[in-house]
Amino acid sequence: METYFKLNYEFDRDAVHRSIAERLPQPGSDYICVADGVILNNAFRDENYRRVVNDGMFAICDSSYVPLYIKWIYGRRFGQYSGSQIFEDIVRSRRYRMIFLGTQQPTLDGLQRTIAAWNPDVESMTFHELPFRAVDEFDYPAIARMIEEDGADIVWVALGAPKQEQFMHRLKPHLKHGVAIAVGAVFKFFSGVEAKRAPQWMVDSHLEFVYRLSREPKKQFARCRGIVESLPRLLYSEWRAKRSREKEQSK
Repeated sequence: METYFKLNYEFDRDAVHRSIAERLPQPGSDYICVADGVILNNAFRDENYRRVVNDGMFAICDSSYVPLYIKWIYGRRFGQYSGSQIFEDIVRSRRYRMIFLGTQQPTLDGLQRTIAAWNPDVESMTFHELPFRAVDEFDYPAIARMIEEDGADIVWVALGAPKQEQFMHRLKPHLKHGVAIAVGAVFKFFSGVEAKRAPQWMVDSHLEFVYRLSREPKKQFARCRGIVESLPRLLYSEWRAKRSREKEQSK
């Protein structure tokens, strides 16, 4: 695990899956955040939200730009591990019982049909629509009981950032078992009834935000504007942190 921009990242895919496998037999529950540009921006602006993100096991890097920033500042190379990819990797592995929470039932039904082709075990798993409400209005003890009765190891959460990270943080004390992973729009991407992810060539070219802007211009423009406004301070803050560490090490 490495800390950049004040977030605790795990960039090594094998380490991500090894950590999940090692955490599940232990008492209690935990969670993983899938940190895209929106989450990074919110965490940079809001210390309380940053604490929520860092209170989990770690964040995986869903942003194609964060590895570029790290390369510019530190000269180190890391890769992106998107929410779509970790979702597909775990579902296809057939290692765990899973429960799918969030979004609307037609999307969940479409998701179940899609991923049952990857993993037939999914047909007997629970896809549960969560009501639209503020994060502090959910009945977390009741949700935890439902998950425990289901016997799920992996709890997929799709409520959108920053709500889904706050949801996992509040659910954690009530769960006796499991690892929750928040995957944002991934349920929609694989449902076949809502928005699809950008083509791979756009992802590889760091142009996924352009695709999303074309699909949801009002919502995504506001997000992109916030990221762009924060970016100079974000990069400068990390550069200063690097310089401070270098000075301390040289003493």
